[in-house]
Amino acid sequence: MKTILFAYRVSDLERSLAFYRAVGYTELGTVPFDDGSKLVWLKLSGETSVSLELVHRPSAGPVETGGFEHLAIEVSSLSETLERLTAAGLQPGPAEHPGGPEGPATSWLVDPDGYRIELVEWPPGGPPTVGD
Repeated sequence: MKTILFAYRVSDLERSLAFYRAVGYTELGTVPFDDGSKLVWLKLSGETSVSLELVHRPSAGPVETGGFEHLAIEVSSLSETLERLTAAGLQPGPAEHPGGPEGPATSWLVDPDGYRIELVEWPPGGPPTVGD
């Protein structure tokens, strides 16, 4: 088994698409519905298939983001990623080292609907394994 994707319900599809394009996602396809709803499938450049689905259902009322912690995205260079996102008009948080100087470098980003995204650059040697 494997996780296929995460699906976020969004309030403004075009605003969310602009945000996720700036993060680095590309569109794979759109599924329109008769009631005006749409699903948009996205992936990052290193992925072979869809990993994020934006769900736009205007008739379902306001988007509420409670109960979800965050999505984590691995980046090869956190400093370059933060520069690119800032140049694109996004507001990533400062680089942090929650595990100390030998651990991962991280930054937080919030999408237009309030979903939190953790950007992670692993230290040399890669991510920890279970039991580390």
